[in-house]
Amino acid sequence: MTEAHLPAIRLRGLRREFGAVTAVDGVDLDIAEGEFFSMLGPSGSGKTTVLRLIAGFETPTAGAVELFGKDVSGDAPYDRPVNTVFQDYALFPHMSVLENVAYGLRVRGVGRAERTRRATEALERMRLADYGARRPSQLSGGQRQRVALARAIVVEPRALLLDEPLGALDLKLREQMQVELKQLQRDLGITFVFVTHDQDEALTLSDRIAVFDAGRIQQVGPAAEVYERPATPFVATFVGTSNLFDDTQSRALLGHGGIHAIRPEKLQIHRGQAGDGLPGTVAEVIYAGASVRCVVDTDAGMRLTVLEQSSSGHASVARGDRVRIAWADADMRDLVEPETAQQRDAGDATAGPESPTPATASA
Repeated sequence: MTEAHLPAIRLRGLRREFGAVTAVDGVDLDIAEGEFFSMLGPSGSGKTTVLRLIAGFETPTAGAVELFGKDVSGDAPYDRPVNTVFQDYALFPHMSVLENVAYGLRVRGVGRAERTRRATEALERMRLADYGARRPSQLSGGQRQRVALARAIVVEPRALLLDEPLGALDLKLREQMQVELKQLQRDLGITFVFVTHDQDEALTLSDRIAVFDAGRIQQVGPAAEVYERPATPFVATFVGTSNLFDDTQSRALLGHGGIHAIRPEKLQIHRGQAGDGLPGTVAEVIYAGASVRCVVDTDAGMRLTVLEQSSSGHASVARGDRVRIAWADADMRDLVEPETAQQRDAGDATAGPESPTPATASA
């Protein structure tokens, strides 16, 4: 395979242990060149450790990290063609903004005139051309984040790693920076690997998403696919919200077993008891701006959430109303419960030398 067709980042059997704790447990993943790729998961799911393994700040216990066709598992961070942007910006308070941006070039031995030119261009790209003489303490949070981005891109990395870079910003500024990040990635044309615990952020920014839990990847796919067709109960509930049906409920309602999920916006709610649908009583009606969330206690003993779009700010039903809940069969998702660590360990203990090892999630 030629370099032009190699993934920008390839992880194979990646594992990282900290004493008795396994932070990353057998991750396989390919990330394409020029892709905006997000690693999404709760705190402690392993996503940040994977990013640090790619950057070289951690060494894998097992497995390999390849960047653009080269195994860099043992290489130092400064020998890898990537750069990292952190949540806390990591700017030098005693340096000017221009000196901060130029610092990586100075470390690489770039001459004063050339590094000033390139640092100035990077600041212009980030709309900070007039801020070069200021200290970081004289900037807003959003401006400091743009300085950190300018410092990261000025050295022209082939991939940019972003570790919760918007986590310290307020909601309005975070949404603004999301747009700027997407535009920056498109303009640069390089690979962005973005770590976040914010599902909306991942869905907004990403070409593809890997959803992490307990050190493993639960699902990888385009943002719309991960949301519309979640593979496991964890993905269904972590990426957005879902109404879950366990095996017993599925048999009672759907006529067959298994774990199933349906998004609240895929349900239809109808007033009255006549007609098709699951009968129940409205327990709560919650106004949420452009939508209204209706919580329904069904006669079958389940509590379901229905999301209605409402331009008037009013729901079609009220608390205490008798209603019917209906859905299209195509919107009900059949989920798979992921293999547990105990099941994997038991399988490894009983597998013979010719037995296949359990598959891990991959792109």
